[in-house]
Amino acid sequence: MSNFRPRFRPSRRSVLQGTGALFAGLTFLPRFSMAEEEKKLNFYNWDTYIGENTLAEFTDATGIEVKMDLYADNDELFAKLKGGNPGYDVIVPTNDYLERMIKADMVIPLDHAKIPNMANIDPLFQDATFDPGRKYSIPYMWGTVGIGFRKSAVNGTPDSWKVLLDSDEYAGAISLLGDQSNVLGAGLKYLGYSWNSTNADELKKVEDLLIKQKKNIKVFAPDNGQDLLASGEVKLCQEWNGDIKQVMTEDEDLDYIVPKEGSLVWQDTLAVPKGAPHPENAMAFLNFILDAKEGAGIATTIQYATTNKAARELMPAEYQNNPVIFPSAEVLAKCEPNLYLGEEAIKQRDEIWTRIRAS
Repeated sequence: MSNFRPRFRPSRRSVLQGTGALFAGLTFLPRFSMAEEEKKLNFYNWDTYIGENTLAEFTDATGIEVKMDLYADNDELFAKLKGGNPGYDVIVPTNDYLERMIKADMVIPLDHAKIPNMANIDPLFQDATFDPGRKYSIPYMWGTVGIGFRKSAVNGTPDSWKVLLDSDEYAGAISLLGDQSNVLGAGLKYLGYSWNSTNADELKKVEDLLIKQKKNIKVFAPDNGQDLLASGEVKLCQEWNGDIKQVMTEDEDLDYIVPKEGSLVWQDTLAVPKGAPHPENAMAFLNFILDAKEGAGIATTIQYATTNKAARELMPAEYQNNPVIFPSAEVLAKCEPNLYLGEEAIKQRDEIWTRIRAS
């Protein structure tokens, strides 16, 4: 068991309000660049997806007070902003949803001149097919979706999606994520298809598979499968690698694997929604997040793979070389990113998901 542990293990439903001393050597925008805006920033984020002290340290450094609201998934984020921005300055969409928002004119271009810490981004993430030239976003974290499991409660290593999607071996002790993209995607990979398939016949096979398996699934978990696993309510769960890594630091009986059929490799981004009331403060916040020491603090807390090369270099070997956080090239070769497939494809999958949940 590694000696490297996060500074705390938050509840998935807790709001982080860390306090602490400001890291030395931080690079952020001078105060005069924000003089015309009130000292406020409205941040819309996933739960437990920021450093323990990041927000307090940003306030200490800039005088800008941060109010953070939480959402459960990308669908909730998109729905909240689709009809107009209710007042948020910074959001954290996953790559396919960012692309969807760009095409829907829901985010604004970044002012790179005000984000000099973009130089800290790993060259692999300096550009993106979903956002060429990083015009609208900076990369935040990346990772995989796989199987979290309790080693003492399973037979061998559950290295296939079969144990979750096509078996009664662990009936009543399985949780799946609560959104169509990840559940249908896993089903497609298990059956040998692309995570992003729009083929009606392939999707019908996945629908039939999941309807048949539903009786063995304890719950479609709203991003808290790791807590169900840690408490013993389930033996296996479909979850994000970083969430499982968090509970692994407290319980040596827990582990995580990317199934042999492959899975999702995702990238979360930080962007500024159209109509943001404090765009200058938003640029200052993005620059602050990309500071090397601040980025290391965030990675220490949330245990996902950082896209900040300067931050990763400050982390201990137990983080940098951990295969749960940074999978091997062989594993990643079998994984795919979520693609924005268009509104008709989203509607098609939503209808399938409705039928699965209603079955």
